[in-house]
Amino acid sequence: MKNAEPPKGRVVWNHSTHLPGLIPILERLTEQAGIQTITPAVLGRTRSHAPKLQLKVSVPIRGGFKLIARKGKTFQEVFVLTGLSQLELESTIAQVLDRAS
Repeated sequence: MKNAEPPKGRVVWNHSTHLPGLIPILERLTEQAGIQTITPAVLGRTRSHAPKLQLKVSVPIRGGFKLIARKGKTFQEVFVLTGLSQLELESTIAQVLDRAS
């Protein structure tokens, strides 16, 4: 019998542009248990400046959560399908961001 390793999640590429540095973070997130699918979505501009990449849970959606990624004066919505609770997802994101910096 094979080693029962949980299936790895995936990043859906439906946009040609992404926040700088976001995709490697999302790829690392897909390696975490409980994350099925991550879809980067709408890019936009903000007034305030975020010097380094931030990733925050915004609102629950059916089957997961919407995240907001920010860097510089740009933001990007990211949809995550997961069985994790909001607290578990926030903890997982914090661990991935800590390892990236």
